[in-house]
Amino acid sequence: MAAGYAELLRTRHAARLLAGTLLGRLPNGTAAIAIVLFIRSEGGSYSLAGALAAAYGLANAVGQPLLGRAVDLYGQPRVQLPAALVSALGMVWLAAAGTASMAAAYAAVLVSGLFTPPLEGGLRALWPSVLGGREERVHAAYAMDAVAQEVMYTVGPLLVTLCVALWSPAAALLVLNGVGLVGVLMVVLSEPSRTWRSVPREAHWLGALRSRGLLALLGAFFFVGMALGSIAVAAVAYADGHGGQAVYGWLMAALGLGALVGGVVYGARQWAGAPERRLRLLVGLLAVGYLPLMLTVGPVAMTALAALSGVFLAPSLACAFIVVDRHAPAGTVTEAFSWLVTFFGVGAALGTAAAGPAVEMGGTTAGFAVAGGAGVAALLVLTATQTALSGGGRTRAVAGSAGAPSEQLIKN
Repeated sequence: MAAGYAELLRTRHAARLLAGTLLGRLPNGTAAIAIVLFIRSEGGSYSLAGALAAAYGLANAVGQPLLGRAVDLYGQPRVQLPAALVSALGMVWLAAAGTASMAAAYAAVLVSGLFTPPLEGGLRALWPSVLGGREERVHAAYAMDAVAQEVMYTVGPLLVTLCVALWSPAAALLVLNGVGLVGVLMVVLSEPSRTWRSVPREAHWLGALRSRGLLALLGAFFFVGMALGSIAVAAVAYADGHGGQAVYGWLMAALGLGALVGGVVYGARQWAGAPERRLRLLVGLLAVGYLPLMLTVGPVAMTALAALSGVFLAPSLACAFIVVDRHAPAGTVTEAFSWLVTFFGVGAALGTAAAGPAVEMGGTTAGFAVAGGAGVAALLVLTATQTALSGGGRTRAVAGSAGAPSEQLIKN
C-alpha cells in the first residue's frame, strides 16, 4: 500500500501539489479552534467565540462554490492567490481589532471565510493532468487525498495549541495564515496550476448544480457531514461522564485513525464496477458503523467503536470524488468539488447544532442517535436517487502538458 502511494508521490509535481494544498488549507482547517482561542484570550465569551467561528464557517460555505466557478472561468492563479491574500488579511484584521468592535470582528471573519481559496477542488481538478489521465492512478490519488485530509484535521489543532503555547492566540492566527499563503504559492506557481484550463462550459446560472446526479451526491454528503458534526458534540457529552477531556481526545483520535486506515486500504487496490454503486455500499457501511455508538459502552470499547465508525469515511469520500468528477457538467469541475465542501460543511454545522439539544433532552445516547440517523439518511438519499446517479460515464477534458485540453472517456 505504501509503495503505491509512494509511486504516486514520485510523479512530477504530485508531492508539491499535495503538500502545498495541505499547507494552504491549514488556515481553514484550524479556523474554528483558532478563532475561539483568540476571542477567549481577548476576554470574549464562549457565545461570542462560537458565533464568530460560525460566521466564518457560513461565509466559507458561500465562498467556496463561487470562487470555484471563478477558477473554472479564469484559471487557478488568477483566483487562488488573490483570494488567499484577502483571506489572510481578514485574519490579520481580526488579530488587530480583537473584541473592541463587534462589527470589525464579524467583518474580519466574514471576509476571511468568504475568500478562502478553493484549494480542495483545485487539486482534484489537477490530478488527471498530473497523472497522465490514467483512471486507476487518478482514483488512487483521490484516496490519498482523502487520507491526507484526515492527517490535516488531526495535526492542525495540535499546531494551533503549539503556536498558542509558544507565542499567543493572536500569533497563532498570523502564523497559520502565513503558512497557508506559502502553501498557496507552492500550488499556483507550479506548472500544472499555471497551465490548467477548464474545458468550455455551457452558460447556465446554476453551473454545476444543474446536474441531477451531482445534486443527489451533495444531498447524501450533507447528511454525512451532519453525522460527523453530531459525533463531535456527543463525544464531549460522553467524555464528561467517563473521564473528561482525555477520553474525548481518544475518541476523536480513534475516529481519525479509523478513517486513515480505511482510506489507505481502499486506495491500495483497483475496484471494479461503477463507482456510483460502490458509493452506496460504502455509505451504507459508514451508516452501520455509526449505529453502535448509541450503546455508549465503557471508554475502551467506545474507543474501539469510534475507530470502527471512521473506517469507511475516507473510502466514501474518495469514491465521492470520482462520482463528482463523473457528474459535473463540462467546465464546472472545480465548482462541483467546491459544492461538495460546502454541503459537507453546512451539514456538519447543522449536526453540531442538533446534537446539543438532543443530548440535553435524551442524554449521550440521543446525541449519537443523531449521527446514526444522519448516516441512514445519507444512504436513503443515494438509494432514492439511483436513477439520477446511474449512467454517470461521460467525456472529461484533461489538461495537457501545455494546458491544451484533450478528451478522455471515463467508463463505468
